[in-house]
Amino acid sequence: MKRFITTLGNIWKIKELRNRILFTLLLLLIFRLGSYIVLPGVIPAVLEAQANNNSNPNDLLGLINVFTGGAFNNAAVLALGIMPYITASIIIQLLGFAVPYFQRLQQKEGESGRRKLNQITRWLTVAITMVQSGAYLTYINSLGAIGNEVPTAVFWFSNMLILTAGTVFSMWLGERITDRGIGNGVSLLITVGIIARLPQSLIFEFQARLDDGAILLFILEMAVLFGIVMATVIIVQGVRRIPIQFAKRMVGRGANAMPVSGARDFIPLKVNAAGVMPIIFAQALMFLPATVVQFASGGDQAAMGSNNFLRLMNDFTSAPYNIIYFVLVVTFTYVYTALIVNPQQYAEYLKRQNAFIPGIKPGKPTADFIDAITTRITLPGSVFLAIIAIFPAFAAAGGVNQAFALFFGGTSLLILVGVVLDTLQQIESHLLMRRYDGLVKSGRIQGRGSRMMGIGAGG
Repeated sequence: MKRFITTLGNIWKIKELRNRILFTLLLLLIFRLGSYIVLPGVIPAVLEAQANNNSNPNDLLGLINVFTGGAFNNAAVLALGIMPYITASIIIQLLGFAVPYFQRLQQKEGESGRRKLNQITRWLTVAITMVQSGAYLTYINSLGAIGNEVPTAVFWFSNMLILTAGTVFSMWLGERITDRGIGNGVSLLITVGIIARLPQSLIFEFQARLDDGAILLFILEMAVLFGIVMATVIIVQGVRRIPIQFAKRMVGRGANAMPVSGARDFIPLKVNAAGVMPIIFAQALMFLPATVVQFASGGDQAAMGSNNFLRLMNDFTSAPYNIIYFVLVVTFTYVYTALIVNPQQYAEYLKRQNAFIPGIKPGKPTADFIDAITTRITLPGSVFLAIIAIFPAFAAAGGVNQAFALFFGGTSLLILVGVVLDTLQQIESHLLMRRYDGLVKSGRIQGRGSRMMGIGAGG
């Protein structure tokens, strides 16, 4: 405890770090305030009643509401939050794998290429937001939450502009946090939205256990949650280090020249290189049938409830849902890892740097060796990721309320763990640069620090 207090004191002593943290907290507070400012012409009481009647927080709309910190159900000006920007970023990233123009921007044009991609992503975000805002207002209208005194044309036009401006504002906040704050701004905005739902869910679960006289069961739930978080940290930080050796070099001139052994390093291949993307893709595919039927039936919930298969596919506690979900997550993990990890790029980099893997010939044998290692470590990584994805179903089966069960795994937990680790790494870097102790006893967060980190991705 004493060491923790000392570390907090060291963080506060560093003026730049202190200002960055305070700036980040200020922008996050502004973002949260925007989640409570209701769109003009919307009746909040109708939305609140609809939210209370929604028994499944894991359907598509429930997931969006979790990521926006409740702004979606509030019909706030930031109801769409940063999600259109995330969608646009994923589209641009996938285009980078398939379209030569985007490949060139990502890999060969350096900083100018990244600026062009950022600009394209922003314009695509605006286009996606305009489409999604129309769909969202249609959803609000289907709930009967629009006041009769508001002219229809004025309501639609003004609120589409407001929702689009809200997303652009959220995107701007995220970029400002990344530039002048601490951590990745866009990820932090999503994380704050997720965390905003945690206290209410935790209090509700504690109150339910207290009323049942099962406080020990609540303590057990907290212990299980802690264990899951620790296991997720291990898999997120876990890397398979492939040792590399740099070629010998001559030091000195003429007769005094002496061969000096080259430096040693390693290639850190992440056990979970795909991150949270397989779960996002799998969830999108799981939501697709129910979403299509719901829109085809004009939002009629009875049409979906009468179909047993669709009902099971919209219930995250059902066995068919979890079996299909498990298989999809494993499959997408392999697919996405194959897209972002490029063994050939590793091999070319090693060749340019006069480095090699001991016992492996340069060129194609090196690429084949790295590819084989990646394939092997992806199996346990994908299986663990799939287990994390379906674990909320086990938590719900154990009696945990559905809102709190979502924090036992899935997208929410992985995003929380990943963003927290990334933010802590940046704080640790500031501490180590000023010769203070790091956040961990070893002085460095595990799984980072090789010059090879980042090589071979995105090819």
